[in-house]
Amino acid sequence: MTLSERLPHYAKLMRLDKPIGTLLLLWPTLWAQWLASGGRPDWLILAIFVVGVVLMRSAGCVINDYADREFDPHVARTRERPLAAGRVSPREALLLAAGLSFAAFLLILPLNRLVLGLSVVALFLAASYPFTKRFFAIPQAYLGIAFGFGIPMSYAALQGAVPVEAWILLAANVCWAVAYDTQYAMVDREDDLKIGIQTSAITFGRLDLVAIAACYAATLGLLAWVGQRADLGFAYHAGLAVAAAIAAYHMWLIRRREPKQCFRAFLHNTWFGAAVFCGIALDYLVR
Repeated sequence: MTLSERLPHYAKLMRLDKPIGTLLLLWPTLWAQWLASGGRPDWLILAIFVVGVVLMRSAGCVINDYADREFDPHVARTRERPLAAGRVSPREALLLAAGLSFAAFLLILPLNRLVLGLSVVALFLAASYPFTKRFFAIPQAYLGIAFGFGIPMSYAALQGAVPVEAWILLAANVCWAVAYDTQYAMVDREDDLKIGIQTSAITFGRLDLVAIAACYAATLGLLAWVGQRADLGFAYHAGLAVAAAIAAYHMWLIRRREPKQCFRAFLHNTWFGAAVFCGIALDYLVR
């Protein structure tokens, strides 16, 4: 197979055809970029982080498929992924993940030492997350830390420090990630039970809907706390109200635990993140 024939398989391995993961990683980074800069982001730093999000999400997908290469062929939704189907070799996947990670590291070299130090933690989180499904009862919480690590890195880049506000925002992202990724895990629950993978959907069992609702409530509560600390006003809280309505819609979609509706709710979470971001951006804009 020539390189030109392999490129589409590499693109699918990186999930470039499925942008939802990039968006779910991008929104909390944008929240932090606006909050850390008081609504006046440094456009060069913003561009670095946006490109970095795309690169690291792609690298994370490649590492995830490498870690799950023995499991994915047994799951209906994942058996046609390039690595599971044998269209890309494990060695190619590792080289691709390394190249993407190195490119992301090169991007942040102009930034301060704190950002560089935090990037090492971010890389470890992204690389280790896929393996947590073997022993951690709620790997989605670990995913939330990995997906949200652009938050402390954004504060470090813009303020040279990581204040308490950043960690509260990261905690909010962890709760949100558990909510949306449990919806995602509900799609594969039967297959995951057969092959022995740990997910929050399995751990929560019959309390899955209660747990998701509680995670949404915790997310909104923590975001409200961030808004209070940042002295945000009506526009921000209106954004949170819209996000709450979106969360309620997701609960309605998944009420019967139908896989298609659970996946639909998962995809729709980008609007939750967008609502929060619009609230932040508008609040600073109208000041």
